[in-house]
Amino acid sequence: MGGRRKFIKHSLLSTFAGIPFAVSASSAGSFRRNEKKQDHFTPQILSTWNHGMAANDKAWEVLNSGGSIVDAVEQGVMVTENDLTNLSVGLQGLPDREGVVTLDASIMKGDGSCGAVAFVRQVKHPITLARKVMENTPHVMLVGEGARLFAESEGMPMEQEELSPKAREAYRRWKENSKYQPIINIENHDTIGMVGIDENGTMAGSCTTSGLAYKMHGRVGDSPIIGAGLFVDEEVGAATATGLGEEVIRICGAFLIVELMRQGRTPQEACEEAVRRAVSKSKDIDNTQIGFLALNKSGEYGAFAIRPGFNYAQHHRQGKSLIDAKSWFK
Repeated sequence: MGGRRKFIKHSLLSTFAGIPFAVSASSAGSFRRNEKKQDHFTPQILSTWNHGMAANDKAWEVLNSGGSIVDAVEQGVMVTENDLTNLSVGLQGLPDREGVVTLDASIMKGDGSCGAVAFVRQVKHPITLARKVMENTPHVMLVGEGARLFAESEGMPMEQEELSPKAREAYRRWKENSKYQPIINIENHDTIGMVGIDENGTMAGSCTTSGLAYKMHGRVGDSPIIGAGLFVDEEVGAATATGLGEEVIRICGAFLIVELMRQGRTPQEACEEAVRRAVSKSKDIDNTQIGFLALNKSGEYGAFAIRPGFNYAQHHRQGKSLIDAKSWFK
């Protein structure tokens, strides 16, 4: 995607090695360093990366047609799952080391209801399957063959298992060297995460991906893990993540952001603190990119990344735009 840039190597890991998390209620307001009131919009849809623009268009259309916020965040990211030019979401995504495409997805409502699927094959819309887990089972997550069997029981068709032409060619080139240590970069791993709020303050979020290209077979990242790649609590707000999933999981990224907002931080401040935490905990900062995106119950929003290049799409009644997020490294 045009807005993404190559990584710049840095080694500032020790600078913020001891950042505290716990905050007392009486001191929560002290985190509001900028007293100027931020723009806020309800209803509002936010999603990660350039492909979020088309996804947001669909989500907004669903909302304006009387659909729920859950309908909106599901159908919005389905657009990206259907995008044949996208190599990081849906069955057209880049495969794992064995040449197999496996998909992960999660969906969550502001009341705590949630569903997720991981390591799924042959399912065109894993986000829909995740919603079915949420609504039609007593569970939160189904994986692998169990998720596939559940999809069949719900009447979802099984797609033919073959690589898209672009993915096939990329995999052929990768096999020439077959480096068995996947190095994250924002060219090959662009999860779409979406969070939204309707005019009544009801919130929901979704996240879907084909995961890290050329990963070990069976690897699962943060996207289907509630609290890592996605978390929503409409008493506070919502957050989603993109980037190297292992690093997001280590800090429970989305949950961390929502809890920081609960303690008084703005969405922007919460995203910045989560990035600081990720930098301080990273096992390989030179090859790590993470982007966080957050929305609170008042319609305030924020985003922050480890490195330049992360952007997000925003849609509200005043218009729509693609915004470059600020970053830890410049």
